[in-house]
Amino acid sequence: MARALGAALLAAALAACQLAAPSLTLLFLGRSPAASMGGHSWAPDPDSSRIVAFDGTLRVAKVFTSARLATPIAVAPLGGGANLLVSERTGQGVVFDTSGRAVREWESPDPADIYAAALGRDRVAAARSPYDVAFVAEPDTAPLLRILDTLGKPVGRLGTVHLPTVPFLAQLANAGAVTTDASGAVYFARLVRDEIVKYDATGAPRWSATRGRFAKETDPVFIPPRPGARDIAARYAIVNIALALGPDGKLYALGGSDSAATELRLDVLDTASGKIVATRALGPRETAVAVTRQGRLETFDAETLLARAGGGRREAFSPPFALPDLHGDTVRLAALAGKVTLINLWASWCDPCREEFPHMAELYQEFPRSDFAIAAISDDVDLGKMLGFVREFRPPFPILVGGGRMKQIYHYRGLPYSVLLDRHGRVIERIFGFGGAEEFKSLRSTIAKEVQAP
Repeated sequence: MARALGAALLAAALAACQLAAPSLTLLFLGRSPAASMGGHSWAPDPDSSRIVAFDGTLRVAKVFTSARLATPIAVAPLGGGANLLVSERTGQGVVFDTSGRAVREWESPDPADIYAAALGRDRVAAARSPYDVAFVAEPDTAPLLRILDTLGKPVGRLGTVHLPTVPFLAQLANAGAVTTDASGAVYFARLVRDEIVKYDATGAPRWSATRGRFAKETDPVFIPPRPGARDIAARYAIVNIALALGPDGKLYALGGSDSAATELRLDVLDTASGKIVATRALGPRETAVAVTRQGRLETFDAETLLARAGGGRREAFSPPFALPDLHGDTVRLAALAGKVTLINLWASWCDPCREEFPHMAELYQEFPRSDFAIAAISDDVDLGKMLGFVREFRPPFPILVGGGRMKQIYHYRGLPYSVLLDRHGRVIERIFGFGGAEEFKSLRSTIAKEVQAP
């Protein structure tokens, strides 16, 4: 009896060991850093304009989206652990609670910044974003990094910028990845220079590390445009893409193995000395990187992880509108219930809106009025310019007058901005900007499926 009991206890213990596999913390999803908070890894999914939370086995635990999420490219924990700080590609810092409710937002101190913060700290590090670089000059007195409070207000600065030979390449030369730790230390890795720097909580530089990419560092070089070309181009090598601190206390640097970063590598650094303790080349399907508390690395295919998130739970469009049409009659969102509805925000000064309107007119005429509706809301302040636009395009769908108040209400990043709703007024997808004929082909397919749904 005792022997049988002992065998049963041993079997149970072995089974428990097998079940209790080491918990994984996601460091990078694609080329974006994730945040560890509340037992989950929170990662941006820029292609779907959403934030995805993974548990310790990297199964999807939660998904949220918002009108404020156009192209999220980084997530960091903020404050005591109740909020997430999301960096938008266009530079805004957006704070959400873990339910997906937007708490506040701030504009970028530079043309476009990326933000990092650590649990328990009341400071945010801001760096020029490596994901959206503007070609502008900077004074030699500009800081390399800015320190913000949790409201997004500048309260300090770290380092000074490096000025390249061509002044308007200064943003590119000083953009990079940033992360912070619980001690207040800040780690920064330039996008186009082989350099990773640690600053301590006082702002003093502690060490500088290189990954051995080049025998000699060179600045980005301006490429003169061809006759008739309008785009500005530069020649440079991508070195560092993203930084993250692991639960094992190591610093993880994601960067390029070649100058175009078509192949990636991962370097692991000791945070005390800056010494590189491990390097790993990543294969084409190793697009998500996770680590255990013991420092064991595991890699995954990011698309496979995100496929588990599905479309997420549909939420009601909010707030519902009640706006006048061109005849002065009030049109309410509730009146469109029972129809698949495309809400489109536009303005007469928006060039992509002018390209989009003919596509919307074709789309509107392809489906019965009993199944599909378009509510095109002008956010013009000038009523005369709005009416001139309408006379030019003569849209077959209703035009509603937003009067310049819609950005404050719906927090769109730019125009046009569209939201497709199902028959129950729930958000199917958000569309940022105008994606051309291919986008409308996909939209047409989605609507065709939705009008068949109950």
